[in-house]
Amino acid sequence: MRESARAEAVEFFWYDCGHSQQLEQPLQAWAEKHRADVDLRRVPAIWPGSPEEAVQRGHARLYYTLERLGLVERLQVAAFRSVHTDKADLTSEVTATDWAVRHGVDAEVFRTAYRSPEVRRAVDDAAAQFIRYGINELPTVVVQGEYRTSPSKAGGVDAMPEVLDYLVQQEQLQHN
Repeated sequence: MRESARAEAVEFFWYDCGHSQQLEQPLQAWAEKHRADVDLRRVPAIWPGSPEEAVQRGHARLYYTLERLGLVERLQVAAFRSVHTDKADLTSEVTATDWAVRHGVDAEVFRTAYRSPEVRRAVDDAAAQFIRYGINELPTVVVQGEYRTSPSKAGGVDAMPEVLDYLVQQEQLQHN
């Protein structure tokens, strides 16, 4: 039997989604537990053509800026709390930079990453992935491009980590 390959789990989320916020800490704990066998990749949701698309693009830009700076683990929960609980508008360079500075990030470093072509491309790619994966509920986690779970499929956000354990196990059984 070959050594099991790492599975990829892709989470589609939105900072302004209560269920996405509710899943964040359990998902971080789940990813930590599966550090040896799963790569967690997050994709901010951009629903092309939706009334929220501009806001979602702004939030995606914030997320990819944090990712580029290696700050997702440290600031992801704070971003959710600011947007969802405090109703902060983090959709522009000015408001996102001010927020980042309040969280100890150098303004110029943040702005440079925010404006980078890599962040711009990642935002456009997030919208394309949203369509390619056929996402219709947030949060949704897709394992190995094939298996998926969401609050309605799992029976609630709280059940999602357990379902993810099962999906990863199924993926590993299928490929061993």
